[in-house]
Amino acid sequence: MVAGIAVSAAEPSGLWGSLKEAFASSSALASAKLDAGSNELVKAVAADFETPEARSGLQKALRQLFADAEPVDCVQRSLANLREVSSILDAKAPGDAAAFKGWLLSISQKVADAATEGSFMGIGGEQVSDAERATLGEIAKALGTSA
Repeated sequence: MVAGIAVSAAEPSGLWGSLKEAFASSSALASAKLDAGSNELVKAVAADFETPEARSGLQKALRQLFADAEPVDCVQRSLANLREVSSILDAKAPGDAAAFKGWLLSISQKVADAATEGSFMGIGGEQVSDAERATLGEIAKALGTSA
């Protein structure tokens, strides 16, 4: 979720765009569990989000992480969190780390692709803004992967 939030906060897309981006993040999470090619750790994490306890814990953690944050703060807090996740993966699950990081990066790309930026009522604009592209690069850097 944090990888998607970083991209959404980099270039706020208005109500409709934000909904599209949130849906892209949620659907990427849900589809990972069903994808036969998904890494087992990715599948386990995706399945865990189906429990009420996990959803409640996620909501609480996100509220804490982003309390009183402006969009730029959301990006920076997300990147710091992703650096922490990357370190934990490298230490605790080195065999799964690359696949999991790739999954997080793919979620952020799907969020970036979900809504057109700078358009008026869906006309004009660009699919991925410069701010989103820069944030995708920062996410890759935070995860220790290449974009």
